Amino acid sequence: MAFPQLKLDNQLCFRLYTAARLVTASYTPYFKEFGITYPQYLVLMLLWEQDNRIISEITERLNLETNTVTPLLQRMEKQGLIVRQKSQADSRQRIISLTGEGKRLEEKMKNVPNCLAQKIVDNGISVDELQKLMPILDKFICAITNVNNRWCYFLTDYVSPSKDISDNFVFAGLRYA
Repeated sequence: MAFPQLKLDNQLCFRLYTAARLVTASYTPYFKEFGITYPQYLVLMLLWEQDNRIISEITERLNLETNTVTPLLQRMEKQGLIVRQKSQADSRQRIISLTGEGKRLEEKMKNVPNCLAQKIVDNGISVDELQKLMPILDKFICAITNVNNRWCYFLTDYVSPSKDISDNFVFAGLRYA
């Protein structure tokens, strides 16, 4: 191969893509019981944390575009999980609120994250490793969010690395010196 940086095994992006796809697929059996999808689950978790959110809060927090979230919310409304209402403060904004059914799902789904985490632990990743992974991923998400000129919601105190990439940095299996 002429360019080892193009070898699939050297790609961080491939590992992240594969992990994200497999995590989403692992949730699917749990969600089928409730008739929801992974993106709908993310919206529900936000609303369980704080109900009555404007659409822009949801899109920003999930790092998704409005044209992705709007059809998702429309489907959730048809399913009876949420209601969309005009804001009294600004009629251009829509307030997203949980219905009784959306609220009841919180209780029904409370063990889903632990079930999946336990399956991961049962397959060789320790709880300690999972806990260490979260801040690393948060920092990575903030860094890549900044690359894309978007606000990062994971770390409010994130500071960009002071070292240049050329300072003995290993990325994608290659050492940059």
